[in-house]
Amino acid sequence: MSPGPQDLARRLLPLLDLTSLNDARDDDIAALCAKAITPRGKVAAVCSWPGFAAEMAERLAGSGVEIAVVIDFPQGEASEEAAVAEARQAVAEGATELDLVMPYRAWLAGDREAAKARIAAVKAASGSAVLKVILETGAFPGPAEMAEAARDAIAAGADVLKTSTGKIAVGATPEAAEALLGAIHEAGGRVGFKAAGGIRSLDDAAAYLEIAERHLGAEWITPARFRIGASKLLDVVLAALEPGA
Repeated sequence: MSPGPQDLARRLLPLLDLTSLNDARDDDIAALCAKAITPRGKVAAVCSWPGFAAEMAERLAGSGVEIAVVIDFPQGEASEEAAVAEARQAVAEGATELDLVMPYRAWLAGDREAAKARIAAVKAASGSAVLKVILETGAFPGPAEMAEAARDAIAAGADVLKTSTGKIAVGATPEAAEALLGAIHEAGGRVGFKAAGGIRSLDDAAAYLEIAERHLGAEWITPARFRIGASKLLDVVLAALEPGA
């Protein structure tokens, strides 16, 4: 039997990443951090630009909410030195998770080794921070290529595979989740998964939970291994948790 809306919402709340990545970079970090701790519990992480790592870390100190920042976002085309420097600075300022955009255009053009080298270099600079690698699956021609890129990212040191930046037309899709979670299953489930880009309803989120359960089992799904990056989904989750909803 499928869970009801309240049970589903209760399960989803601690798996959410709240993200604020306005193009003008004038994000209201105070509001983002305040929203991360709700009367019903806390989300998994907040995510914004590297320059806000220190503020997020200060505002959420002791809360258990992870501090995530994006690296080489959203194009994945900065130099390796620039990406590494951005990662090191973010970690020094309190980031506990790094969401790195893989050089997906280079990978698609055939330069897989350069993409792997970028991931490995940022991983080496990340210290104890979790490295989430954004594949930008909406740019890939099909699931076979998504799966190959996922395997390369895992081999290069990714701790989590993330579908999308949310900055191109196609975000997360069930097809992409199948490809990435299949690669994670092949790797023994030691790498996590994050769906991001266009997930707005409980039904959308439930589809990704179902795919993850089918590949890796319900017990695998924890905040350390499974995330949904969908800030708009939080309001839907909280509404479902209201008494009488």
